[in-house]
Amino acid sequence: MEVSRIRALRGPNLWSRHTALEAIVSCAPIERAIADLPDFESRLRELFPAVGALRPSGYQGPVALAHVLEAAALALQIQAGCPVTFSRTTATVDIGVYQVVVAYSEEAVGRLAFELAEKLVQATLQGNSFDVDASIAQLRDTDEEERLGPSTGAIVNAAAARGIPWRRLTRGSLVQFGWGSRQRRIQAAEVDATSAVSESIAQDKELTKRLLHAAGAPVPIGRPVKDADDAWAAACDIGLPVVVKPRDGNQGKGVTVNITNREHLQIGFRAAAEVGEVMVEKYLSGNDFRLLVVGQQLVAAARRDPPHVIGDGIHSVRELVDRVNTDPRRGEGHSTSLTKIRFDEIAVARLNAQGLAPQSVPAKGRRVVLRNNANLSTGGTATDVTDDVHPEVAANAVAAARMVGLHVCGVDVVCESVLRPMREQHGGIVEVNAAPGLRMHLSPSFGKGRPVGEAIVSHLFAHGDDGRIPVVAVTGTNGKTTTTRLIAHLMASSALRVGMTNTDGVYVNGQQIDSGDCSGPKSARSVLMHPDVDAAVFETARGGILREGLGFDRCEVAVVTNIGAGDHLGLNYITTVEDLAVLKRVIVQNVAPAGYAVLNAADPMVRAMAPSCPGNIIFFAADHHHPAMATQRAQGKRTVYVDDGAIVAAEGSWREHIALSEIPVTRNGSIGFQVENVMAAVAAAWAIGLNWDTVRRGLASFSTDAGNVPGRFNMMEYRGATVIADYGHNPDAMRALVAAVNALPARRRSVVISGAGDRRDDDIREQTGILGDAFDDVLLFQDACQRGRADGEVLALLRNGLAQAKRASYITEIRGEFAAIDAALERLEPGDLCLILVDQVEQALAHLARRVTEAGSTAPAEAPALAY
Repeated sequence: MEVSRIRALRGPNLWSRHTALEAIVSCAPIERAIADLPDFESRLRELFPAVGALRPSGYQGPVALAHVLEAAALALQIQAGCPVTFSRTTATVDIGVYQVVVAYSEEAVGRLAFELAEKLVQATLQGNSFDVDASIAQLRDTDEEERLGPSTGAIVNAAAARGIPWRRLTRGSLVQFGWGSRQRRIQAAEVDATSAVSESIAQDKELTKRLLHAAGAPVPIGRPVKDADDAWAAACDIGLPVVVKPRDGNQGKGVTVNITNREHLQIGFRAAAEVGEVMVEKYLSGNDFRLLVVGQQLVAAARRDPPHVIGDGIHSVRELVDRVNTDPRRGEGHSTSLTKIRFDEIAVARLNAQGLAPQSVPAKGRRVVLRNNANLSTGGTATDVTDDVHPEVAANAVAAARMVGLHVCGVDVVCESVLRPMREQHGGIVEVNAAPGLRMHLSPSFGKGRPVGEAIVSHLFAHGDDGRIPVVAVTGTNGKTTTTRLIAHLMASSALRVGMTNTDGVYVNGQQIDSGDCSGPKSARSVLMHPDVDAAVFETARGGILREGLGFDRCEVAVVTNIGAGDHLGLNYITTVEDLAVLKRVIVQNVAPAGYAVLNAADPMVRAMAPSCPGNIIFFAADHHHPAMATQRAQGKRTVYVDDGAIVAAEGSWREHIALSEIPVTRNGSIGFQVENVMAAVAAAWAIGLNWDTVRRGLASFSTDAGNVPGRFNMMEYRGATVIADYGHNPDAMRALVAAVNALPARRRSVVISGAGDRRDDDIREQTGILGDAFDDVLLFQDACQRGRADGEVLALLRNGLAQAKRASYITEIRGEFAAIDAALERLEPGDLCLILVDQVEQALAHLARRVTEAGSTAPAEAPALAY
C-alpha cells in the first residue's frame, strides 16, 4: 500500500461540507481484498480494538487496505476526542487506486492520524507491534496544541450557532468573524474595537489603580518598587499583609498575596521580577471575585478559590496534590476547564506558613492552601456567583471597564461578599484585565456556566446580523469569466464596493490587487478578508474545488452557466461529463437556505442540479417554451428568458423587460452565448435584490474590451480587417466562437490556434475539426508550455483534426505564438476577419495592441467588443 498524495480540503468540497483530507492510495493486487490476507482483520483488531467497521455501510465489494486506512484514520481521531464522523473510500478508474477521504477538526491532527493509521496497517501486515495508547496520546497532545482554547472556542461556537462565518487567521487565537466590510476580529477575548492604548493601560497595574481611584472606585494603596529591599520598605510603609505582583502582568503570573514576613516577600519579589517591574500593594482580606463586563453590562461573576487540598490523614501534601491533578478537567495550559496545581517554591513557602512541608500528612478534613492567589491558571477553582452580585458592585465593575476603555474586561475584586457594596466591607478593585480568560464562567467548578461567548458575539454583532456580505459563485465550462465580470459590474453600478476573482486576477473596488489565474479558494478568502468589500463575485473553477474545496462556507447565489466535455476531463479522476457536473454542483449544494441557484435550464446536466440546492431556483434559457421553463413559470417561480427581442424576468404574473437593443454586448441578440451570459447575470442580480433601473444602466454600460475582459472576444481593427482575440480552449467554446464569427461579415476568414497539452487527444483534434469547417486559413502554433506533452505532439493532434476539414485551404505550422500572430496579420487584407485564440493572454494582447498601434488602426467604434 502506498499513499502518494494527501490534500487538505479546507472548505465544502466534492465529498462533503466537512473539512477533510483526501489521499490517493495504491494497493497491490493482494491488498485489494483483506479477506485474502490470512488473519489480517483479527491481528488489526488485536492491535486496535476500537477500529470499528471496515466495510462501509451499503458497500458490497471487497474491502481493500485503503478501506482499512480510512477506518483507522477516523477511529484514531475519535479515540483522541476529535469531533469527526465522516469518511469515505472510492475506487478510481485506475485499477487498485483509491481516493480515501477522512474528516478532520484540526488539519495537523488529521495528517498525524493518517500517518499513524498507515503505520498501523503496516504493523498488521508485518506482524509487528503498534502502541495504540501512545498514538492516541500523541493525537490528543497535538489536538490540544492546535485547537482554539476554551475562551476563543466559546466565542467561535457562539458565532457559528448564529450562522456567522469565521476564519482563524493564525495558529493562535486571532479570529475573523464575518466577511469583507462587515467583518470583526478578536484576539482571544479581546475585540478589535479595543485600542492599544486601553490594553496598555490595563497592563500597567499602577496606572490602572490611579485612574480607578480618580474615578472614585475603591482600590488598595501601593507603589512600584526597585528591588527586594525597596519592596520590604514599601510593605512596612503600607502595613502587612501585602501583595507583590508584576506591574505589567496577566493570568496571575508572578502574583503572591497575603505576605506577612520578609522571607515570604523575597520569594514573591523574585517571582514577580521574572515577569517584569514589581509593585507592592495592601492586601485586602476577603474572597477573590472575577466580574466579567462585556460592553456596558456585567454578564458573569465567579468567586475564585486558591489551589488547595483536603487532608485524609493518610497521604502527604505532595501525594494529595498529585491525586487532585489526575482530575481530567485539569490540564497543563488553558485548553481545559481547570489547570493542574503547581508545586513550586511559592507553594512550599505557603505550606511553611501553615506549619507544613511537602511530605507532611495533614489531618483528615484539614484544608491546606498551596497558593494565596486564586487564579485558575495557577490551579485555583471557581464558583459562579453571577446571580448574587449587588447592583452597586456591578456598577463599579462597569465603570472600571469604561475608565480603562475595555470592551471585554475582567475586573478582579477582593471583598467578603458581592452581596453588599464594596465600601461597606473595605473591599476594592485590585486589577482590571484585558482579554480575560472565560473558563471560570463557562465551566465553573461549582454552579452553572454562563453564556459569555454569546454575550461577546452579541456585542460584536447586533441581533439578526450574521456579518455576511452577498457572495455570488459562478461556475460552468464556458462563459464563467464574462458572467463573473458582468455580475460584478452590476453590483458596482449599485454603489457597492465589489471584490471579484477570476482567471485574470483579483479585483477590489475596480482595482486589480493580484494577477494570474485566481479562480481558486485562496483568492476568494483573500477577498473576504478585505475590509473594503461590500459584495463578492467568485469565478469558481474545477481545479480549486478539487485542490482545496470552496473558499467560503456558503454563498447567496450560485450560477452554473453550462457543462461541456472539454473542461479538463481526464484530470484528477474527473473522467466524464457526469463527473464534471457532480464537481461543479458543489457550489449549488452550498447555497444559503434563503439564497438562489441560477441554472441553465437548456443544459440537462445543469438543470439536474436543482434538487440538490438548499435554497431557491432561478432557471434561465433563451427558449421560454422549454418544458423546464414552462413548469417553473407555472409554479409561479422565477425564470429569465428571451421573448420578442427582450430579456424577460418573470415571477408569477410579474414581468420585467430589458430590450436586447439596450445591451450592447449581445449585438441586438445576435450573439447567442452573450445572451446566455447576460441572462445568467440578470438572474444573479435579481437574486441579490439589485434595483432594476440599476441593472439596466449596468447592462448598457458594460464594456468588454481587452482592458476590461482580456481574452474574451476582444475586437480590434487592423488595416481594414477585423481581428478578434479570444481565450477559448475547448470544443464547446469553438462552436460558440464560430457562431459568433458567422454573424460578422468577412471576405476571407483565418484562425490562429494552439492546444493545451492537458486536454484529451480527442478534445484537441475536435477543436481544429470545428474550426477547419468555418475558416479558410488555419495557422497552428505550439504553446509555450506543453503541460507534459512531447515537443510537436499537440501540433500533430491539431493537424490531425484538420484532416477532414471542409473549408480550410491553407494550413501551416509556426513555432511561437507571437510569430504566428505576426504571420496571420501579414496575410490580412481589408475586409478579412482573423480569430486569434491566444495562449499567453496578457502578453499576446499586448503584442496585438502594439501591432495595431504601429498600423495606425483602432478598435472599430461601430462594432462593440464582445465577451465570451
